[in-house]
Amino acid sequence: MTPDCKTRRPRAENRPDGSLLRTALELAAACIPTLPLRAGKVPFGNCPTCAKNVCGGRPNMKNPGSCQCPAPCHAWAAATTDTRVLTSPAWAGAWREAAAVAYHPGGAGLTVVDLDNAAAVAWARETLPATRTVQTTRGEHWIYRGTMRSANVVRPGVDIKSLMSYARWLGPGTGRIIDLPAAVRALTEKEEATRPRAEVVSSDTGRATWDRTVITGCRHTERYVRTGLDRGLALVRAHTETGAGSQAYGVARFLAAQHAQCPGPCGLETLGEEIVAAAVSVGVPDPYARRAVTNGFAAVSECAA
Repeated sequence: MTPDCKTRRPRAENRPDGSLLRTALELAAACIPTLPLRAGKVPFGNCPTCAKNVCGGRPNMKNPGSCQCPAPCHAWAAATTDTRVLTSPAWAGAWREAAAVAYHPGGAGLTVVDLDNAAAVAWARETLPATRTVQTTRGEHWIYRGTMRSANVVRPGVDIKSLMSYARWLGPGTGRIIDLPAAVRALTEKEEATRPRAEVVSSDTGRATWDRTVITGCRHTERYVRTGLDRGLALVRAHTETGAGSQAYGVARFLAAQHAQCPGPCGLETLGEEIVAAAVSVGVPDPYARRAVTNGFAAVSECAA
């Protein structure tokens, strides 16, 4: 954090003229660590020295390392308020290609409840205390003062972004920010404590193989289902730094929707095990991966009810 960093509410906006660096500098002046995002709203990939975390990672990551790479590697962990870093030659290329600005909520002492659709927004308005709100493309960000563990898909359409996470900067928002309430903290506690339903995701450590013997009531061909699953697994594995849990939820929801009209059984529990394994392979904790898949399957059941 720079010595002249002052705690104040930033007025910065992402500008259409490409001056995203100027936005980042304004945020840094308000003690909000920032970083550039490339197309697709994702961080820039690691440099060859940091690829696949062979450098050991930055000191502020979950497993602290000694990496002092001058480039914006390691996603949220590279976010900074140091204007010398933000304007350095090592970051210049990223800013030239940047499509948006992100910030590290936990580094700014904040927690963002990311509500990804209208149903999630409606749930928040009924359940959570009102606070500063930022409009997003599909929903809203609710911002609270205080930090906590980040977690994706704590319920359908709801992610928590705070420590060890980043959020896209979409403006200062409206409303008075309040302290992080117990109701938000309880969302991740529930996620840790809840076991997946046995009929949706198996808790066996050995994965069964999906084939026609377990899908006697499925109206799809084996090739159709396998092609959809393989594409979904590839999407999960592509999220090597962040978002694999959310992607697992999306894949599970998509696959469940394809079988919503089947008389069953369709072997969804076996498909779920493959999604879990893909998420775990890129660093998602097994309990959370199972929770994400369970929520994805359940979302389709809730919609059909």
